[in-house]
Amino acid sequence: MKKILPECEFSPEQLNTIRALASRTGLCPETVGILYGRGIDSDDKIKKFLHPSKEHFLSPFLMNGMREAVSLITRARDEGWQVVVYGDYDADGICASTIMRGVLEDFGIDPVVYVPERTSGYGLGTAAIDAIFEEYFPQLFITVDCGISNAEEVEYIKEQGAEVIVTDHHELPAVLPGCVCVNPKIADGYPYDNLCGAGVAFKVGCALLGKEAYKYLDFAAIATVADSVPLTGENRDIVAEGLKIINSAKGKPYSSFLKPGENVTAQTIAFSIAPKINAAGRMGDANAALNLFCAKDEKTIFDLSVKLTAYNAERQKCCDELYASAKAQLSRQGAPDRIIMLRDESWNTGFVGIVAARLCEEYARPALLFVKNGDMLKGSARSVESVNIFEALKACGHLISEFGGHSQAAGVNVTDENFEALKEALNNYLNEHYPVGAFTPTLYVSGELTSQVSAKFAHELEMLEPFGVGFKRPLFCLSVGSCQVRPVKFRSPHLSVKSPYIELMYFNGSQYSRILSSEVPKKLVFEYNVSTFKGREYVKGFVRDVVYFRESAAFALPEIASNDLELASLPAVNCRLRAITAEEGEELIKNCGYYDTIFIACNYSTLAKYKGLERFDINLFTLSNKNISSCVLVSPQADCDLSGYSHIVFLDNPSRVTLPSLEGKEALICPDYDGFSFMDELSCVREDLLKIFKILSANSGNIEGASAVEASVKNNFGVPAIQAQFALRVFEQLSLVSFEGGKLTVYRGIKTDLSNSDLYNMVKNRR
Repeated sequence: MKKILPECEFSPEQLNTIRALASRTGLCPETVGILYGRGIDSDDKIKKFLHPSKEHFLSPFLMNGMREAVSLITRARDEGWQVVVYGDYDADGICASTIMRGVLEDFGIDPVVYVPERTSGYGLGTAAIDAIFEEYFPQLFITVDCGISNAEEVEYIKEQGAEVIVTDHHELPAVLPGCVCVNPKIADGYPYDNLCGAGVAFKVGCALLGKEAYKYLDFAAIATVADSVPLTGENRDIVAEGLKIINSAKGKPYSSFLKPGENVTAQTIAFSIAPKINAAGRMGDANAALNLFCAKDEKTIFDLSVKLTAYNAERQKCCDELYASAKAQLSRQGAPDRIIMLRDESWNTGFVGIVAARLCEEYARPALLFVKNGDMLKGSARSVESVNIFEALKACGHLISEFGGHSQAAGVNVTDENFEALKEALNNYLNEHYPVGAFTPTLYVSGELTSQVSAKFAHELEMLEPFGVGFKRPLFCLSVGSCQVRPVKFRSPHLSVKSPYIELMYFNGSQYSRILSSEVPKKLVFEYNVSTFKGREYVKGFVRDVVYFRESAAFALPEIASNDLELASLPAVNCRLRAITAEEGEELIKNCGYYDTIFIACNYSTLAKYKGLERFDINLFTLSNKNISSCVLVSPQADCDLSGYSHIVFLDNPSRVTLPSLEGKEALICPDYDGFSFMDELSCVREDLLKIFKILSANSGNIEGASAVEASVKNNFGVPAIQAQFALRVFEQLSLVSFEGGKLTVYRGIKTDLSNSDLYNMVKNRR
């Protein structure tokens, strides 16, 4: 079950400080509380944060190696050296290459810009170096967004007679390249180490050109958002200033990716611009993105924009196919570990990172996806916020051929023979160094709404833009019982939810409509949104999740109590059932691991019959999260996806359950508590059933009831109603009787055997 935790908890003294800051700044105490909890805890810091500006930029010369880099670049200009800029194929690398090219041109150098394709691998490669020297004979190599882990390749370049400047932002290896290195993570006097590759290139531009380099802030902003570095400190200033250029500029290379008149935010960059730039590299044509950003004439910009948009559509299709393939693999092998590691020869290296990120979010644990290429597996790793995957990989470095990256993402190469050993080693490392809570989906909220929404507060939240990694949009929660829920329009998956204090929208929330409209106490997690329609301003909430609690489950299911007069046929679940005893069921509960087992009960009262279930989360109707953690699911609805679970245990009668996602799987069922105990009193003796059939034959025109259930209750067959219903249902299955048209029809002269009835066999086999 997802956890809801306060983003911050304050002492009485801190609350007094927050109230004083609110009084001095004129802000709501709730707004100041959010800022204070995120380290913006003084009047000056609040002022700077609310008014991000280029005036806050740090001196580039505080960064290690910057003066040496400027000196070397100046020498290259003055002596007419051939200069090569070596970039990377993702959005950060493309933007960094664009900035460095423009800066060098403005400085008086006409550089060659080389961006490798993804198939060549990340960073400097000897094959690419050889090709560059064969064609251009450079005297200065400048890397952007790469190179810090390429000490050997840098030496190879120097052996060819060229000087090297590495500008990068990735984590530092044990051995740095033996050249001028500009990286904010190197210990120096630069107080901010979260710049992206393009951010570092921009700072080089500032060192070379001063404020003239500010015209490249739009590309620095795009890269900062695209590379998912924290939107704090200098990054916030870069993005805020870059957005001003993006929103005011016309005819820029990326303009066609935006809607006319659209107010571009960091979220717009993340969803509208960055994916199209990244798509070029993922589709094997990174230079199309570079050429777009460097293009001047409208036709070239239009043609390349169309190409990148098409690449992105194809990329989405390929990613969906790869995701489906990865999910199918997980469905076959399960996901019992704290790490997800998958491999496949048919996958494209350009898409594994995206799908790894998707699986990481879904399963709430690190995910690594690999593509087999000969004896080597090339992969991408993505991690949850609470787990540093770079450190985990570093600890298992003896099993890895090559890796690089940062705490949340990394590229990894491993030999085929070391794959399973690496998987085991990573899982062991995560078990040893991280508690279970690190893998539990957690929602951090900035407050709970307990009165009518404040428009002033909602407006102040808008002032905290840009939001993104490191400074996420604040979430809030609201405690509710039954909510009025309706689709936005007919058959829409989006819901309109009415709550006591604010109107809410829940995009793609239709699967939760049952829990929303039930009386179950729950919390809605939402974010504020201010919008204007026909000149009128509205404050609404966008629901991001629904969380209920163990003690609320008892409210859920009075409507599905067992009805002994509704005799079930075979269970409706479309999977293979294997019976176990209640004792075996309790043993499974006792020894169940953290992942991969789901216990299903159709009636909430069933849970009281088993010991040990209190240690599991209880889900109602559908799963609270998709991370395949072991849990209990009560009264599952048909669209609930359980395909990821390898171990399924029914705790009671599943006859009312239809779960397409279980097709082809085997499930265990505890017959001691399966809700069929009344069947033990039913007679399967042929003569007893024949007596009832003779009564039906003699009185077929006078039998009341439009179904076996009604007929067994309304007519006297000389046996208990449940025995009569059993006989009628068996006769129906054997085609001896029917209730078509609302009345009983008896078909005489049909030769059959009782064993042809599934229901008869089910009852008989209980003996």
